Amino acid sequence: MPPTDSPTRALPTLHEFFAPGGILARSSLPYEYRPGQLEMAKAVERALAERRHLIVEAGTGTGKTLAYLLPALRTGQRIIISTGTKALQDQLYFRDVPFLETLVGELRVCYMKGRANYLCRHKLTALRNQPILSGLEEIDQYRQISEWEQTTESGDRAELSGLPESSALWQKLDARTEACLGSTCPDYRRCFITEMRRKALESDIIIVNHHLFFADLAVKREAAGAPDAGILPEAAAVVFDEAHELEDVASSYFGLSVSNIRFEELARDTDVLLRGKEGAESLPALTQQLRDRARMFFAGLPMSGDGRQPFAGREEFLETEGDLYLAVRTTLQRLEAELDGMKAVDEAPGLRKRVARLRSELEFLLESSANNMVFWMERRISAGGSSERSAARSAFRAQSRTTFLQATPIDVSELLFELVFDQIPTVVLTSATLTVQGGFEHIRKRLGLSEARELVVPSHFKYGEQALLYLPPEMPDPRDAGFPEAAARCIQRVLEITQGRAFCLFTSYAQMRDLYERLLPVLDFPILLHGSAPRKALLEQFRATPNAVLFGTSSFWQGVDVQGEALSCVIIDRLPFAVPSDPVVSARMKAIEENGGKPFFDYQVPTAVLTLKQGFGRLIRSLEDRGVLVLLDPRVRTKRYGQTFLASLPPYRMTATITDVEEFFDDEHRS
Repeated sequence: MPPTDSPTRALPTLHEFFAPGGILARSSLPYEYRPGQLEMAKAVERALAERRHLIVEAGTGTGKTLAYLLPALRTGQRIIISTGTKALQDQLYFRDVPFLETLVGELRVCYMKGRANYLCRHKLTALRNQPILSGLEEIDQYRQISEWEQTTESGDRAELSGLPESSALWQKLDARTEACLGSTCPDYRRCFITEMRRKALESDIIIVNHHLFFADLAVKREAAGAPDAGILPEAAAVVFDEAHELEDVASSYFGLSVSNIRFEELARDTDVLLRGKEGAESLPALTQQLRDRARMFFAGLPMSGDGRQPFAGREEFLETEGDLYLAVRTTLQRLEAELDGMKAVDEAPGLRKRVARLRSELEFLLESSANNMVFWMERRISAGGSSERSAARSAFRAQSRTTFLQATPIDVSELLFELVFDQIPTVVLTSATLTVQGGFEHIRKRLGLSEARELVVPSHFKYGEQALLYLPPEMPDPRDAGFPEAAARCIQRVLEITQGRAFCLFTSYAQMRDLYERLLPVLDFPILLHGSAPRKALLEQFRATPNAVLFGTSSFWQGVDVQGEALSCVIIDRLPFAVPSDPVVSARMKAIEENGGKPFFDYQVPTAVLTLKQGFGRLIRSLEDRGVLVLLDPRVRTKRYGQTFLASLPPYRMTATITDVEEFFDDEHRS
């Protein structure tokens, strides 16, 4: 596999690099020889050489990034490394790769994010010529983006530090596939996506995230081998870091999602891109009709409140409200026909293809009887941006909701086998949390990974000395009415001992809010609440605020790295079982039962074990870290399945006595 012209260059061997007294030992890092790191690097190199798949659980502190980076570079072939989040992607590209370059010389590495992160120059020009900007805020953002476009080399919106995350203007200007004109675009040669593709073809290592990888795979699958489909080039191997997230990410991209926002954006882009073009005179009336009919359709869906809910009654909906669906579909067909007659206009074919795709996906969601799909709906309150300072705008946004119709595969194992494991010579899956009771059976079954070598590399940390797991006695069952009050008392007592410096992690917003309101009047520590500010800002504030306590839900359970005394305690309210009423969870449990399995033990328990391991993994992030873990849920001791959780955790020292917690922190102060 291209691209290099000198397969192993002058890169050191694994022994020369990782062994005691080797290159890594002589680096600027605080060095301690890690046998597990070298063992993992050898396993990765062997898998790459023999074109075999490998699955590695590498405990926190192993140094797994270097353990797969160096073997990948030594192959002389193009390797894709996919991370769980953009934050981890940034860490790999901006911290780990530059460090490695100081030791082995310049490397050919590129960094790719999803197309929505990049500016479309053609859209910017179209909006400049025919501006439809909403208010002073968008006008100011447009000026900022226009000036930046003249100097940026990447077109990555991350360079625009002053642009709010939820900028509505950026959504009108990004380079998403569905609005792309491809090689027919007048700005094709200057396109940031074109430049990103070129860099990828010239690189040895391409760093992406799981969302981009599977979005690209879905585009290529739909295009059935078309040469220009997708943006990722072929590679000899893929390394999935944070591989425990693959099932959920793959499910979202192998499914379908149609929202009211997609209709609004399609109508808007058609208006902007074709305004004043020959043959487009009738389009404004048609796009307005599409907006009106789409709003009526989504308003007529049988939804009760916000959140995720099944759409099992599609046939009943079509019988009672089928005219709403037919009206939207007919308007899409008319728009498609109008655009088909404008082939001489550069923008029209791309828009026609976009309309056809939206129509076919809507038809699938309303009419398909696919057995391996679960059909569901979701309504979300739209996210706010920098204009949260304005009470009037905030009040308006509270009324603004996005409604989604979704189809999600119940089982992605066959798809993953066919499209990933059967097509790519070597796939390496790694994470700190892949095993349940020491085995990979659960993750392999969920991902369709039948043939693979396995390796468990214990953490380099001394968990028995660095961490204490406190299981408070006499806690009621989390489903009992008395649980919140008992949880509040226990959390208050522990935080008084730890002097704050804690994450309190919850399995739902409602539970987090309840405990927050109970504890706010009685705690003397600064309390940060998930949702009150962007996640990144909350983490920065937590690190900078002495004795802070952060109340968080799902997004704080993983991908968060706070080293040192600032985080000395992690409290988890209950075992993180997936909500059985969630449409996707319910469908998966039903499928397991129909195949003769036990959904609770085969799916819910293993999934919750991996989530709990992720949550507890926030505490010990370096050899110097010390702290207490607290699990308030008594079922880990009283239920038979509790032993599965305890047997899957690192070898923490355990106690049910609060005085042991006090002594643990007394020892910290004495040392």
